[in-house]
Amino acid sequence: MKSLITTCLIACHFSLSSFAAETPPRPNIILIMTDDQGYAPLGRHGHPWIKTPHLDRLYDQSTRLTRFLVSPTCSPTRSALMTGRHPMRNGVTHTILERERLTLNATTLPQVLKQAGYTTGIFGKWHLGDEEPYQPHNRGFDETFIHGAGGIGQTFECSCADAPGNGYFDPVIRHNGTFVRTKGFCTDTFFRAALGWIHSVKEGEQPFFTYLVTNAPHGPFIAPPKYADRFKKLGFEDNPAGYYGMIENIDDNIGLLLDRLDEWNLADNTLLIFLSDNGMVSAGSYNNNKPYAEGYPFYNAGMKGLKGSVDEGGVRVPAFFRWPGKIKSNHDLDQVTAHIDIFPTLVELAGAIRPANQVQGRSLLPLLLDTSNDWPDRNLVSHFGRWTKGEDPNLSKWKTFAVRNHRFRLVGKDELYDMQADPGQTTNVIDKHPDVVKAMLEYYDRWWDETVPMMVNESTPNSLTQPFHELYELQNSLELITDWVPPEL
Repeated sequence: MKSLITTCLIACHFSLSSFAAETPPRPNIILIMTDDQGYAPLGRHGHPWIKTPHLDRLYDQSTRLTRFLVSPTCSPTRSALMTGRHPMRNGVTHTILERERLTLNATTLPQVLKQAGYTTGIFGKWHLGDEEPYQPHNRGFDETFIHGAGGIGQTFECSCADAPGNGYFDPVIRHNGTFVRTKGFCTDTFFRAALGWIHSVKEGEQPFFTYLVTNAPHGPFIAPPKYADRFKKLGFEDNPAGYYGMIENIDDNIGLLLDRLDEWNLADNTLLIFLSDNGMVSAGSYNNNKPYAEGYPFYNAGMKGLKGSVDEGGVRVPAFFRWPGKIKSNHDLDQVTAHIDIFPTLVELAGAIRPANQVQGRSLLPLLLDTSNDWPDRNLVSHFGRWTKGEDPNLSKWKTFAVRNHRFRLVGKDELYDMQADPGQTTNVIDKHPDVVKAMLEYYDRWWDETVPMMVNESTPNSLTQPFHELYELQNSLELITDWVPPEL
């Protein structure tokens, strides 16, 4: 009886939605997000060396949000996707030191989708807390297949640490709470696990939400040899060859996924979203973050800034939305949109109920379904964070921040760029628009004061234990780590 009442409430909520007349039946949802790829390394974005025929196919079949903004680094973006609000309001001000943990007071996207009848799975990178209460199986995911920390093999002096000795080939993965040994390259494994799960649930009564989040092409820049070797033959050194090679490997896996969706008759009832988590990384010298070794070419689609920057190149990423027959193909939208908009979009589409007093973003459905072009201007804040742990956040209030609206980007107190006339940020026009600067600074001042009390991880002491290490050692000592058998596809 309880489930019947819940179903009726969900159906009634959906029927009363402002988009009920235009919105088709609830689709399956696949959200793919790569790590450190950024906007530029795609064939359709003009990259001169990389070949991405399958992402190019997805590009051609999608509506593209051409001014889609995320955070300067990874955990912040992930927390925004999971909650619909700015990362710092989730307590996420860093990527380590317990400051990557998504506050337990937030309601996550999979939790909301589950309430609306979806089954949910994550494959790849979580990076919102390695301690047990923060793990994805406790945050709404039915199926979990993840590595720890912010990257495979990473270990820091806090709880953020992957299984010891892990690498990009044959990684140990935490599958539904238990470590398993895998064979092959990590990206191939994550895609295969996701596709296997999709195949297992596709005939069920529930729609599915698949969160497929690769650790690639994050450093260390290690790609399967056949991918890296192509770039080495072009004259690239190991790091850029590995970086680009990982992206071409991702592209092949995208092709596999697109083919299987077609074969399984899922394409027409699946919303497929492709994003990256922040601007592209510098792959020339991973240890000191220099663009490339002297004399090596570089391409960033004409933008200023890389990962970690609050300039456009640090936060602008690809955003492709494909839903055949429901969303336009080969169509660009230039409204400034952001990671905080994904949550309300998918909640609206699922006919679910938003958590009260949490969501700051807007549903993208009016744009994606072409029911309205009305997109009121707004200010969006970027902040690099990462101040020294224990330091008063207010000391970093006016450091490494930006405010963006449809036309302008304010970078710190001293730089203003007209992004429509000057998308490469070559000319500072701060002296020409004092009213714009004043309004943006006043907005940011209010925003900061409202946000600081929500930075709940700042006084948290670093954990003396590393949960993934402890769990791995326990299971290994009991001989409970088994070999993962890839599904037949």
